[in-house]
Amino acid sequence: MNNVTRITLIGLGEVGTILATDLKKQNPALDVIAFDKQTDSAVIRQHAREAGVNLAPSLQEAVKGSQIIFSAVTAAEALNVADAVARHLAPGQFFLDLNSVSPHTKREAMALTEQAGGNYIDVAVMAPYPPARLKTPLLLGGTHVYAISEWLNEHGFNSKVHSNIVGEASAIKMCRSVMIKGLEALTAECLTAARQYGVEKEVLASLHASFPSLGWDAQFPHYLISRIAEHGKRRAEEMREVVKTLADVGVAPNMSSGTVLAQQELVDALAAKGIMYSDLIPFDWVRTVDIVQKQHF
Repeated sequence: MNNVTRITLIGLGEVGTILATDLKKQNPALDVIAFDKQTDSAVIRQHAREAGVNLAPSLQEAVKGSQIIFSAVTAAEALNVADAVARHLAPGQFFLDLNSVSPHTKREAMALTEQAGGNYIDVAVMAPYPPARLKTPLLLGGTHVYAISEWLNEHGFNSKVHSNIVGEASAIKMCRSVMIKGLEALTAECLTAARQYGVEKEVLASLHASFPSLGWDAQFPHYLISRIAEHGKRRAEEMREVVKTLADVGVAPNMSSGTVLAQQELVDALAAKGIMYSDLIPFDWVRTVDIVQKQHF
């Protein structure tokens, strides 16, 4: 992997912008190209300027000549992007799929990539990109995975090879999400109800007594509910892929199906009142719940 001179980032949302910014900063000589379906958006153009990267006018132009292509889009768009990229791939190009989707979806994307002669890498992002940014832990799977992991780590990433079987790394991520996103949803449901009864302090005290190391008496509940308020739409999409992950192996996704609804419900309720996440900073779960429960804001 000594011939990498140009890379492409597809998707300039939170993750793509962090990757673009940090890669360019750490490797100024690297030609970093970005593409987003909202290329004409002022926000996307601002992200590109701040990251110091060039926006390609089309997906074809973005993919052409790049040795490594990162896909960092929403779960709902992941397979569509893999299909679209495959139409423009040249043999030997690497397609790194960072999207939070089911193992089956990753294998479908792999088939599209390999039919075009590309090398598909399953990338499972194992923590939020902020605050670790480029050092966020990544699990990798696929052919040629050791070569790409070595390149990533030489260029500031924190990657670890799980196996050469596509889907296993993502299975770890998806099964973990059952718990992590589920805990967020349970916390929002629990404390919203407790707030309506006026017993939130007692409930939090009881949770802290049972699990004193988690910080139920401090920032932990604020953090959990803030993740939904900020990223609930994206997390609901990911949880739909978790539901598929479970169903594909015959596990009834009872709790995960509920998590989809809970993640989506909070952001929908805030949007219905015209509230953006930035309006909630500094974030306080009590204030947020009160806003959602009020008939008018």
